[in-house]
Order: sequence, then C-alpha cells, then structure tokens
Amino acid sequence: MRVIAGEAKGIRLVSPSPGMPVRPTLDRVRESVFNILAPRLADARFLDLFAGTGANGIEALSRGAVRAVLVDADSRALALAEENLERTRLKPRGTCLRLRLPGQLSRLTPPFDLVYADPPHDFEAWPNLFDEVERCGLVAPGGLFILEHDPRQRVPEQAGVLLRARQVTYGKTTISFFS
Repeated sequence: MRVIAGEAKGIRLVSPSPGMPVRPTLDRVRESVFNILAPRLADARFLDLFAGTGANGIEALSRGAVRAVLVDADSRALALAEENLERTRLKPRGTCLRLRLPGQLSRLTPPFDLVYADPPHDFEAWPNLFDEVERCGLVAPGGLFILEHDPRQRVPEQAGVLLRARQVTYGKTTISFFS
C-alpha cells in the first residue's frame, strides 16, 4: 500500500496485520477513484468513514484536501491510521476519531465536501448509514457521498436527498457516487 499521488506520493503505508478486521482499498481502485475526485479535492473537507489504515483520507490530503477526519470503531485500525498520518507528514491536517458507525455520526462536525465510506463487505446497515449521513448533514451542498461496496450488494439508488449519480466497478469492488 502506498500513496498514489500528490505531496506524499510514493510513501509506503503501514498495512494491517493478519487477523485485523481491515480490508484496505486496493491501490489501483484508490487511484481510479481519486482520479475521478481530483477536480473536487483542492481545499476540500474530507470524511473517511470505516477508515481502517486511513489510506483514503491520506490520499485526499496528499492530493490537496485541506482537512480529513478518519473514523473507525477499531482502535487497532485507528492506531495504523495515526501512524500512517505521521509517516506521510500529513498529521497536522488529519484527525482520527474512534466512533461506532453509523450510530455515532452525530458526534462529527459537518459539513464535509467529500464523505467516503468503505464499510466491511458484510455490512448490512445501509438504511441506517444513509439516514444518519443525511440526518447529521454530513455532506455539504454540492458535495459527494462515495460508497465502496461489494458489487453483489444492493445499495439504494436514492436515500433521502442523496441520489446515486455514478457507479463504477473495478473487479470485486464497486464505487457508488451520491450527490
């Protein structure tokens, strides 16, 4: 795992040890997604839900996001994210928070220009996640909610005010963009 582009380009990130409940986004998928997001990253406020190693939030910071909040329920994953923020020297612009998701989203300070969610592939609380993201006002007007999921999972076309605008599949990973 490495940072793909930007000020921390090429820096290797610490990977999860075997047995950790973390499934990092593959480099090639992250590169494709962040190339799509590139025009929106300058000065963006980025929220990385189910952050794991923090690779997505770190990629956003490296490519110009002004701030990133990395959220996960697992303390070992957050320790990796903290270490990766230090390793990339992006720590001053990144914050790690341990929260249960989606139940504790109300503890965040919105809005965010980009909200990226990469829940475990066995995650089934889609309605709760979408409801909480909307109820808490996490996505800024004109912002995006990006969901990484298994292509076999059925996610809604619309959830409240969030409407799926684009969907791209990369092998065993689908990325859905909601605006």
